[in-house]
Amino acid sequence: MQAVTNIEVLNAYEVKTIVTACPHCFNTIKNEYPGLGGNYKVMHHTQFLKELLNDGRLTVEGGQFKGKRITFHDPCYLGRANNVYEAPRDLIRKLDAELVEMKSCKSRGLCCGAGGAQMFKDAEPGNKEVNIERTEQALETKPEIIAAGCPFCNTMMTDGVKNKEKEDQIAVMDIAELIANAQDL
Repeated sequence: MQAVTNIEVLNAYEVKTIVTACPHCFNTIKNEYPGLGGNYKVMHHTQFLKELLNDGRLTVEGGQFKGKRITFHDPCYLGRANNVYEAPRDLIRKLDAELVEMKSCKSRGLCCGAGGAQMFKDAEPGNKEVNIERTEQALETKPEIIAAGCPFCNTMMTDGVKNKEKEDQIAVMDIAELIANAQDL
């Protein structure tokens, strides 16, 4: 019912393109809304930023990120669910940064745990929380920055970095933050 209501409002405003910061929303609007009459061009913000850069409507310089070691955590609903892998990586490369891949990346990426609602409930029985496992994979690359393309992944990775007491050494930032901080004004 909520999706149908959303579609009615979007169609009333004649929306053609939707840009999302959330891969879960990207997936839902792109793949589920069309069956309910919501047909839009749906872009994740990394795709949108890449398009702006490619069209020359936005320019960046590496600036503070030039030469920095950055690893990218693939959000499940961006990567494995929708095969969007290169847009965020291309943006990192535009910063003249050193992109370092985790052992589990792209189609073999490991979930941060937020998609399974881990950030909203107590941990399940086991040896290690999944966000800690994923953070450890990120830390193996010896990054200066862990980049994310999802607000939930950002939270889970930030919590993992804090758990490892590395928050003074390693930043967790959304790709959009990186681009905004490197924008050539």
